Amino acid sequence: MPVMKQEYSLWDILTSLLFPQKFILLSLTFLPRTILSQPSLLLPWNLPLLKSLWFTRFWSFVGPQVRENSSALVIPLLSGHISRGITHPSPIHPPLSGTVLEIGPGSGMWLPTLSQIPSITKIYGVEPNEGNAASLRQTVKTAGLEGRYNVIPVGIEDLEVVEHIEKGSVDSVMTVMCLCSIPEPQKNIKMLYEYLKPDGKWYVYEHVKTFDGELPGQGEPWEPKQPKWLGWYQSFMNIFWPHFVGGCEMCRDTSKYLLQDAGPWQEVDLAQPANSPWFQTMPHIIGVLTK
Repeated sequence: MPVMKQEYSLWDILTSLLFPQKFILLSLTFLPRTILSQPSLLLPWNLPLLKSLWFTRFWSFVGPQVRENSSALVIPLLSGHISRGITHPSPIHPPLSGTVLEIGPGSGMWLPTLSQIPSITKIYGVEPNEGNAASLRQTVKTAGLEGRYNVIPVGIEDLEVVEHIEKGSVDSVMTVMCLCSIPEPQKNIKMLYEYLKPDGKWYVYEHVKTFDGELPGQGEPWEPKQPKWLGWYQSFMNIFWPHFVGGCEMCRDTSKYLLQDAGPWQEVDLAQPANSPWFQTMPHIIGVLTK
């Protein structure tokens, strides 16, 4: 399937460059109403809770729009229809199947999609944000996943204490727009790799640092390659971004962590989504990795 090159206007480029500022300002509007809902959050020992509830309130507003904007890629990814960043009419990979480890489900953005994949037998949703717990459990019920979806209220770093999830027991790992905010990403990505069975698959859709070189460990150039100055701009914006977007990092080198640090892969099918513009301040990777 050919990938058509697109032409972009100056307005397209400016809109992308200004996106981080607009997103930060939008997030900031949710801080006063979070404080007003519970003034005791301003007490010094409650600041971590304030940050959590602030982001939960903000994401409850922007999350549905983010889902709408990314569904055209994420739904084909989870059903096996994406390869080399291109959506295919027929499956290239198997869909999510067996025991699935979903990282960072939030309030359950992708549960309606998961409920439509019959090859899934069990899902463990690893969600440490207490502010999401009630809405996530409600979404499990609404999506008809009771009995198949288990909410795991810990971070990746604490998965070892969850008795019924053993290393080497997971058929599929699903990370959709979450690895940008996990603590100690190299360590925790490697830990997730250990939970996959041999031949298990990792389904990835993440925003990452700008692309100015080769696909890590593969010797192939990223397409499209991005200019150095865009990376500098992204790094500057990342000084502010995590404080307003729940600890999310704009410049995280998730591609490298997955391909070079996690462990050996039988097959790597990872790329930028087709027709990605060169000027994105939040470029993405998408694909399936096979252990």
